[in-house]
Amino acid sequence: MKRILGVSGLLVALYVGLIWSQVSTAPTAEVAESRVRGNLIDVANIQGRAGIITLGAALVIITGGIDLSIGSVVGLAAVLFGVLTQKGVHPFVALPLVVLTGAVVGAGNGFLITRLRLQPFLVTLCGMFVYRGVARLLAGSVSQSATQRLQPDFVDPLKALRYGFVGKDYDGVVVFPAQFVWLLVLAAVVGFFLHRTAYGRYWLAIGHNDLAAKYAGVNVDRQRVWVYVVCSALASLAGVFLFLDMPTIQSDSGGQYLELYAILGAVLGGCSLRGGEGTAVGMVLGAMVLPVLENLITFRGFKSDLIPAVIGLTLLAGTILDEFIRRRSRAVH
Repeated sequence: MKRILGVSGLLVALYVGLIWSQVSTAPTAEVAESRVRGNLIDVANIQGRAGIITLGAALVIITGGIDLSIGSVVGLAAVLFGVLTQKGVHPFVALPLVVLTGAVVGAGNGFLITRLRLQPFLVTLCGMFVYRGVARLLAGSVSQSATQRLQPDFVDPLKALRYGFVGKDYDGVVVFPAQFVWLLVLAAVVGFFLHRTAYGRYWLAIGHNDLAAKYAGVNVDRQRVWVYVVCSALASLAGVFLFLDMPTIQSDSGGQYLELYAILGAVLGGCSLRGGEGTAVGMVLGAMVLPVLENLITFRGFKSDLIPAVIGLTLLAGTILDEFIRRRSRAVH
């Protein structure tokens, strides 16, 4: 609860700073209102996409694992969706195929970790390079315009998906934060599953003590595989969102560094890197921080090179805080 209150306070401060920066530099009240509204919708959409992958990363972290391949899976999914639609696969069919591909990728990660007893860090680090390489083999870049040019019949389905998933109307103008709405829906599902079902309790128990969970009758290996399946499936869904939101996706950079956003959001939201702790509310709040901070940094005219340093320092601070809370909890008990 303290962690959630802390990140909520940080979010309020960041939003106040962002809105004040926009209002104070606007020439008129009308311009200020339009600027603030448009910018907040854009930020919310980025938060939604980042939050979806944070949900998956957080579930993995809760079970005591880690997934460094998330960004590459996002990029692979975006490229795969573009390639499939350009080859004539209907967008409504390509979407579940891409998500299913992500689930298979997660199952592969989980199999290597549970059956071959490899370290999650090593498996997903290798996956980060492998999946990025596969994306580059599929295509150098993909775009909606290329799909529409090659498959004219897909113009309306793509625009319908774009409206429903990223909130852009048929002219490509963002009219509502659809990605954030999807985040809230998926977070509600994850929260119910994590805190109101037996399987969610299994995952928390595995993170606390996997040996005790095993002795209690939990199939630890199977549950860990399922967690990686969910994580990569969510990353693939975010990849489709990325394709629909951006004019062009480069296979060598699409989704790059998003695994850091996901891990950082999970840690800020109260997920312990040692496993066994985390809430859906915390995941959403944690995922919201970095997009607001990035936007504020950019709007204030600071160099974008500062952003990686901010990510690293924030993650380090979250890790130190996590360790401090853990030691204090041990001392109390």
